[in-house]
Amino acid sequence: MKLLFDQNISHKILKLLPEKYKEATSVKSERMLSFTDREIWEFARKNNYVIVTHDSDFNDLNALFGFPPKIIWIRTGNIRPKDLADLILQYEREIAKFISEDAYGCFEIFSIP
Repeated sequence: MKLLFDQNISHKILKLLPEKYKEATSVKSERMLSFTDREIWEFARKNNYVIVTHDSDFNDLNALFGFPPKIIWIRTGNIRPKDLADLILQYEREIAKFISEDAYGCFEIFSIP
């Protein structure tokens, strides 16, 4: 899966995901820490990434401009990279289905740690 982890998610998550996520990257890995949300959104759109974030900002951009890129909005508050990786793996089927369907632009994962 081509996931792009926003700057509010530790880039360490990349080492915690299985091989099938080898195309995943992070804003930090792409050297985009100083980029605006719109620039990150545009990078994701042009490169077929799904943005994974804790913020509503990218969902707001999708409301204004449509999608792609699709957004996975993690609504747990800040959690450890390992716990977030586990959460993504727990919802792996649902995320894959969300990515494959054209009708939806945002997948929210709401969990209280």
